[in-house]
Amino acid sequence: MIELEGVPELIDPVMVAAFEGWNDAGDAASTAVAHLDREWKGEVFAALDAEDYYDFQVNRPTVWMDNGARKITWPTTRLSVVRVGGDKPRDLVLVRGIEPSMRWRSFCNELLGFAHELGVEMVVVLGALLGDTPHTRPVPVSGVTSDPDLARTMDLEETRYEGPTGIVGILQEACTHAGVPAVSLWAAVPHYVSQPPNPKATLALLNRLEDLLGLRIPLGELPEDARAWQVGVDQLAAEDSEVAEYVQTLEEARDTAELPEASGEAIAREFERYLRRRDPGPGQPPGGHATESGDATYLRDTSSGRTRPPKPVRPETGPGLPGGPGRPGPARPPADGADDRTDEDPADEDPADEGPADDGPDDPSRD
Repeated sequence: MIELEGVPELIDPVMVAAFEGWNDAGDAASTAVAHLDREWKGEVFAALDAEDYYDFQVNRPTVWMDNGARKITWPTTRLSVVRVGGDKPRDLVLVRGIEPSMRWRSFCNELLGFAHELGVEMVVVLGALLGDTPHTRPVPVSGVTSDPDLARTMDLEETRYEGPTGIVGILQEACTHAGVPAVSLWAAVPHYVSQPPNPKATLALLNRLEDLLGLRIPLGELPEDARAWQVGVDQLAAEDSEVAEYVQTLEEARDTAELPEASGEAIAREFERYLRRRDPGPGQPPGGHATESGDATYLRDTSSGRTRPPKPVRPETGPGLPGGPGRPGPARPPADGADDRTDEDPADEDPADEGPADDGPDDPSRD
C-alpha cells in the first residue's frame, strides 16, 4: 500500500498524465503537462524509482553543476499536485515522465496506487501523434475512452483500436480494469514538421482539456508562440514549391472532410471557451500570463520576434506518404493509441478505427 505524507485532502481530483517518447510527437503532450505544472506552481510529492522502469542506456541520466557540486538527474516519472482556484476549486494530480523501458504493468499499477490513495475521480492521458494534417488548420484533437458510458456522457469516441500500443494505451486499459474512468486526448502533429516543440499542438490539447474538465487554464505565452510557430512554418514552406504544393493538398482534403463540422455544437463550445476566458472568476487574472518563459527550444527571429521552427521535410522524402513520393494519403482520425516522433505514416489506418496512427517503422497504425 502506498502511504502519502504531507499531501492534503484533495478536492474532486483528476489525474492528468503525459509521457515523453513514442506517445509524444513534437513533445506536445509532455509540454502541456509541464505548462500546467508551471502555471499553477505544482508541488512534487512523489517520484517513481528510476531503477525499476528505465534502461539508462536508452534514457541516460544527466550530470549538472550546482554551486560547484556535480549532481545527477535520473530519468523518472514525477507526480505533483496543483489546486485550481475559482468558484469551484478542484485539484489536479499531474504525472509527467518518460515512457518506461520495462515493467509496464507494474508501472501502471504504481500510478493507480497513487490515484486510489488520493481519491482520483478520473484519469486523463495526453498524447500526440504524427498525421497527414496541414499546419495551417486547427490541430485535430480526438478524445477516446474504453468506457461506453463515459463515451456517451462526455461526447467521446469509444475506442476499438487493434494493434501495437504505447504506455498511454496500456495505462488507459489498466484504469478500465481497475474501475477508474479514463480518457485519452490525442493531438495530430503535421508529420512534415514534427520536430519539437509544437506550441500549436500543445495549445490545442490544453483547450480540449479545458472543455473536458470545465476549467479555465491560464495559457500564458502559448497563443503567441503558436502564432509565431505557424508563421515560421509558412515562411519555410513557401521557400520550397513542393512542400507548399503538398500543404495545399492537405488543406483541400482537410477542408472537404471537415465541412460538416461547422455545427451549432462546435460553435457553442468555442463560445463557452470565450466566456471562460473573459470571466476568470475571483482571484484569477484575466487571460493568464506565464510567469516563466518556459523551456521551449525553438528559435526566435530577433528582428521580428517570430518563432522559426526547423525546416519542413520535403514531401518526397518525408514520413507518412503512402503510395510513394509525392502521393500523400488522406488524414486519419487519432484515438487511444500512441505515436512517436520518428518517420512513419499514420494514414494506413482505417478511418473507422479510432486508434491513433503511429510512427513505428513497420506498422503505421499504432496505438
